[in-house]
Amino acid sequence: MPRRRKQFPCGHQGYGQVCHRCAQLQDAKAREATEREQARLERQQWQATFADDLIDLQGLPKTIVLKARQVIAELVAGTDYRQFKGKRLNHDRSVISIPLTYDYRLICHDVGDRIEPRSVLSHEEYNVKKPRG
Repeated sequence: MPRRRKQFPCGHQGYGQVCHRCAQLQDAKAREATEREQARLERQQWQATFADDLIDLQGLPKTIVLKARQVIAELVAGTDYRQFKGKRLNHDRSVISIPLTYDYRLICHDVGDRIEPRSVLSHEEYNVKKPRG
């Protein structure tokens, strides 16, 4: 005796007890929703880390933020800025430029006995802000 295909309430036809096509769609939607929720939580955790920073690092790429945090932590701990290939600017010797990558610089000021981080600039901003000699 041949098997008869069944019409499911969703409109699909098949042989089983449930519509496997709709079940797969529901599983995919549930998986997608959990991935979105996880991504949202990761973004919130990442944004919460900016509250502890000495300078504003929001809007910068993640790798730059991590590198800047590492360099700032070592500067605060007392490491010499020259270990990071930092240089004093010619027009103002109290301003120190520390390269984070080829495209970004950490600008610090020498305040007597310590180095105080001020900002992170891209190379375009850095070239515009520093005066030419």
